[in-house]
Amino acid sequence: MKVTWETYGGQAAAIRLGLPPKVLDADALPENMAGELDRLVAAAVPEAEEKRRGSARDAMSYTITVEDGGRSTALTRSDATMTPAFAALLGWLEKHAAQQ
Repeated sequence: MKVTWETYGGQAAAIRLGLPPKVLDADALPENMAGELDRLVAAAVPEAEEKRRGSARDAMSYTITVEDGGRSTALTRSDATMTPAFAALLGWLEKHAAQQ
């Protein structure tokens, strides 16, 4: 499984403009971390189908794309529409990307 994520908008949007997305390859992770990532993705994906209302001026937006077994799923949320499962996945990705 490969997970790619990008951040858009917010007050620092110009700083991030043109930066490549962050990428994490689950195959390169230790087994326990890959399992944790699988659980977080499984929790966040069903919520991606739900329509969420809400907007916030200068809110950050996030897109997490999960590629697994030839299938690609894009999860998109903003600060105003983020679910707890999406927030947990995003936080985990940011934490572990910083360690690599």
